[in-house]
Parts: sequence; structure tokens; C-alpha cells
Amino acid sequence: QVQLVESGGGLVQAGGSLRLSCAASGRTFSSKVMGWFRQAPGKEREVVAAISRSGVSTNYADSVKGRFTISRDNAKNTVYLQMNSLKPEDTAVYYCAAAGGTVVATNSGRYDYWGQGTQVTVSS
Repeated sequence: QVQLVESGGGLVQAGGSLRLSCAASGRTFSSKVMGWFRQAPGKEREVVAAISRSGVSTNYADSVKGRFTISRDNAKNTVYLQMNSLKPEDTAVYYCAAAGGTVVATNSGRYDYWGQGTQVTVSS
């Protein structure tokens, strides 16, 4: 069982930055692929970024490439999402998730554990 707790969300102006954190419980964090997803009102949940167990491999949604960076610290059981040059269309609830296996998946169906989410609101 893995419990995930996100933090770092908030209100920011367009062009600003936020850093989200996701703290995981348990001793299996380093064996999990981790992902960040988001869901805006009236829209389906979509992948933002995913990272391999070692942190060497990453995947990003096209809409955030060059602006967002996913990273992890296995010693701290934490995954991060650095978000720069934020846009109003980035407004959503952001979730972190954990998956078994080795595939750096972008499909939410491959993720077994989810956090409760943190709200990010970008004003224009």
C-alpha cells in the first residue's frame, strides 16, 4: 500500500512558477514509476509528466514540454513537479500517482495509487 500526499498548489499569476511536491509513505517508493496528472473542470484527467524509478527517464505532455520538470528524490520518498511560465490553461487539480512495473506510463489506467490532489489556479 502506498499513500500519496500532494502539496504546493495555490494561486499564481500567468508567467509565474509553482513547485508541487508529493510525499509517499512506505518503503516501496523507489520501486514505483511516478506520474503527475491534472484535471480541469469539465475535462478528463490528463497526464502531465511521468518519471522512471531511477529518475533517469521522463515523459511529458506536449502542452507542458519546456515549461514543467518532473524529478524525484528516492531518499526522501518525494516526487516534484516544477512548473514555470504558467498559463491560465494550466489551471486544474493536480494529482500524483504511483505505478508498478518499469514502463514510464502516460496512461492513467496503469497507475494503482493516487493522491487527493492539489489545486493550481493561474490568473490572467
